[in-house]
Amino acid sequence: MTIERSVVLAVPAAVLAGLILFTYFNYRDDMVAAEARVSSGSQVVDTPCGPIEYSVIGEGPPVLLVHGAGGGFDQGLEFGAPLAEHGFRVIAMSRFGYLRTPLPAEASPAAQADAHACLLDALKLPGAAILGGSAGAPSAIEFCLRHAGRCSAMVLLVPAFFPPGALQVRAQPSFMFESVLGSDFFFWLNMKVARDAMLEKVFAIPVRDFENASAEEQERILRIARGTLPVSQRRKGLWNDLAILASLPRYPLERIAAPTLVISIEDDLFGIYPGSRSAAEHIPGARFVSFPTGGHLWVGRQSEVASVLTTFLNRSAGAEPARPR
Repeated sequence: MTIERSVVLAVPAAVLAGLILFTYFNYRDDMVAAEARVSSGSQVVDTPCGPIEYSVIGEGPPVLLVHGAGGGFDQGLEFGAPLAEHGFRVIAMSRFGYLRTPLPAEASPAAQADAHACLLDALKLPGAAILGGSAGAPSAIEFCLRHAGRCSAMVLLVPAFFPPGALQVRAQPSFMFESVLGSDFFFWLNMKVARDAMLEKVFAIPVRDFENASAEEQERILRIARGTLPVSQRRKGLWNDLAILASLPRYPLERIAAPTLVISIEDDLFGIYPGSRSAAEHIPGARFVSFPTGGHLWVGRQSEVASVLTTFLNRSAGAEPARPR
């Protein structure tokens, strides 16, 4: 009986050991690929605002692409690819605390806006259109306020914009955010075993929208989600963004003179749709475009969003930067 019991116990132990090894090697391979992806395809330029990582794709009128929370230059390239294909020069940078751009002591949206101007200086560009996605919207707004003469047009794409007094995100991250977004392994593991929960809680996409989307669109969303790795190299910037979004000031939006486009999704699970609409109402002449479904990453709406973006930027490309109001 002792021998039989030993054999019975050995089988689950062997299965568990095999599962651990399988998980380890899969995680290691995915992390090697993720680290290789973010370690190439970009460069770092020293500026008066500090080192800034960036990458450029496409040829044509310049568009400065400001990524959202959990992003970096690589997320900017993902979102900017349709613009590069339609004749724009996309400049995708890593904001403060993301990848190879360090987090300075002063990392407010105003300081980030000044860094955007420093990057344009380094590239010898007098101005550009700016596209602020999600948590990149505050610094895009600040850029068009502080450097109005250099802002030829502004796009706020699913902007994380909460007017004062509105329900805002918490400055202190929840336990889930601390666990999942604070660890490469836990982020990777949750994408493997709890994908739907990650899509809704971390990327603010209703699962039904994801399931109803085409296979191509589902792959785009998963590529963006997996592209958050290595999250450990984005942690400082992510926590800084959470602190900023928890206490946004009232921006003098009525002073923005640049042509402006605001795009938002009604069922965005971050609840930013009302704030996006309010921002568009306060920016003189702003165009507001919304879609009923698609969540924070506009799943199933990629072609429509790309069409709206390129049409707007083409119309604005020949315009001179407006004087500040």
